[in-house]
Amino acid sequence: MGYFIGTDIGGTFTDLVMLSEAGEVMIVKSPTTPSDRTQGVLHAIDAAAARLGVEPKSLIGQLAYFAHGTTAATNAFIERKGAKTGLLITRGFADTLRIERCMASWAGLADHEIAHFSKRTIPVPIIPLDLIEEIEERIDERGKIIAPLVEEAARESIRRLAAKGVEAIAITLLWSFRNPVHEQRLEQLVREEAPEMFVTASAALIPILGEYERASTTSINSYLGPVIHRYINGLERSIRGYGYDGPISIMESGGGVLPASEAAFQAANLLTSGPAGGVLASQKLGERLGFKNIITSDMGGTSFDVGLIVDGQPILATSREVGRFHVALPAIKVTAIGAGGGSIARVRGGHLTVGPDSAGAEPGPVCFGRGGTDPTITDADVVLGIIDPDYFLGGEMKLDAALAEDAIMERIAKPLGFDLHEAAAGIREVANNQMADLLRRVTTRSGYDPRGFTIFAYGGAGPTHAHLYGSIAGISAAVVPTTASGHSALGAVTADRHRSFSIAFGHHAPPRFKKASDHVDVAGMNDGFAKLDQLCRTALGADARIEHLVTMRFRFQVHEIPVEAPSKQLTPADLDALVDCFVERYEQIYGKNTALRGTGVEFNVLRAEAVAPVQKPVLSLLPKRDVSPKPLSTRKVYFYRLGFKETPVYRSESLGPGTLLRGPVIVERPDTTIVVGLNQSLEVEPYGNFILRLTESGIRSHV
Repeated sequence: MGYFIGTDIGGTFTDLVMLSEAGEVMIVKSPTTPSDRTQGVLHAIDAAAARLGVEPKSLIGQLAYFAHGTTAATNAFIERKGAKTGLLITRGFADTLRIERCMASWAGLADHEIAHFSKRTIPVPIIPLDLIEEIEERIDERGKIIAPLVEEAARESIRRLAAKGVEAIAITLLWSFRNPVHEQRLEQLVREEAPEMFVTASAALIPILGEYERASTTSINSYLGPVIHRYINGLERSIRGYGYDGPISIMESGGGVLPASEAAFQAANLLTSGPAGGVLASQKLGERLGFKNIITSDMGGTSFDVGLIVDGQPILATSREVGRFHVALPAIKVTAIGAGGGSIARVRGGHLTVGPDSAGAEPGPVCFGRGGTDPTITDADVVLGIIDPDYFLGGEMKLDAALAEDAIMERIAKPLGFDLHEAAAGIREVANNQMADLLRRVTTRSGYDPRGFTIFAYGGAGPTHAHLYGSIAGISAAVVPTTASGHSALGAVTADRHRSFSIAFGHHAPPRFKKASDHVDVAGMNDGFAKLDQLCRTALGADARIEHLVTMRFRFQVHEIPVEAPSKQLTPADLDALVDCFVERYEQIYGKNTALRGTGVEFNVLRAEAVAPVQKPVLSLLPKRDVSPKPLSTRKVYFYRLGFKETPVYRSESLGPGTLLRGPVIVERPDTTIVVGLNQSLEVEPYGNFILRLTESGIRSHV
């Protein structure tokens, strides 16, 4: 029997999802190994083999496909553990990364930090000034060379950087996206002067308007490239060492997977790799269950990540902020806060706070018994009777409830004057309200009402808290996938191959225009898309499915909106229709009658999104079981403001399609615990996914 494995490394656990050719699913969780994250993956493979009763090499011998989602890029960037990087930039623009288009003091900060001037700081650039070399050359906005590249001076710049010990070089020249000839020659010079140097040229990675965004993204790609190269090579060597000789794919942020051999050269595309997998898996599950509008909520050990699926398609961001800097590569939009199971609760100034810092995998929550002293959300769940300390990870990892009780009592209850269970319930309440607030912000800022969505709750802790953060946000239904604790890993193994290519277009319709097609070069737009289509087919093959997008904005505004364009030869009428679509989308986000058509419209970037299917098994239906199962036991569970309630406890394997349970109820799985609150209900659908009705109205419609 052939197997398909997807893995995802989180802050606390490394998740593995294994699919068989028959559609059977196995989920394994292994503690993340921060010193060498590859080891956590290998431990998970060993555990999967042990569960099958075979040796790891025997399992690998039956492996047909391996995919991996990783936080390696994110961790290296945020922790500033990238490679020593130099920058080659047009003379006069050495301070581009420091100026940050005048956004340096607030980029990447939360709203409450931006509102307090004292909280604002200027981030330290990833490339110091002494590693930036200004290059004698100049190309104008039309792509015409007005000052030739001075090659000997450029060689000297490269030699100086090499002498300073840089491992990577980023190349960003002004207007190179109009004419890349100088960047291409510089890249050749780097390879001649320093053959082992990792190099990224902006015109190849991100040929779009905006010198800061290009410089930032290109610099980040080079900064992360050597780190990702070593990481992926180490992972590949380890997997190959087990005897696997099949394809290895790496989850990328834009909605698909890359071959491992390409991952380092697309390092900036791996930021938010793991969370993107969960959104993709939710999209596919939503198609099967009939849900088109979905809020994805991934509550792991470290963070709470939220994405949005509208009309069956994930919302993409054309630019995002990571570690206080901008990355202008298309990515599935995921917003995160520090509210995972390991998020630490503290009393500050007489107030209870939860997160954003986490106990992580080492030492982990206090109840793990690994030396942790700060109480966490997981500790509160154990103290309140929600998590059975003897059945964590199916009983493979015993938790110490007494340690959790002592920590909450000493550090939270006594300082606040609460009893033990009031303090623990307070930790959960603060965390759940923080998460509900994020659900509302993500939807309303994208122009949608959260009440029109269904939550997909996954991650190890998501099913434990969804009944509260969903109902607080006013959402009527939640879906807990059968793969909840490994949902991002499932997304990695079921994702198709994906590539995205963009070029700057830079045409506009002037103020008070009547028809955009009277001013914008439709033939030029078609030529641009034709070039992008060729790049897509070269990367993925002739059968790749390609979609076109045009990034547009009203003139002199900052925010851009991507609009889908027909995947055919565009006519003037098609171009005019794009403006109507843009205006409609703009008013959906910012409110009716907010569109500024009279100022003119810019057509800034053309983008092609290409997808090529990856072979994968189809999940199987669950066998029918008794729809009225008996609970395994009952136990006292503390509910906020209601106190302890005697609550039935079920094991998930006893629940089959059609089972309907009314809350309060606890459903235990080896990898997570599902909570159904008072006046809520739970139903099992044919594939084994759990549907929670969070309000009396339940699921009003599958939208």
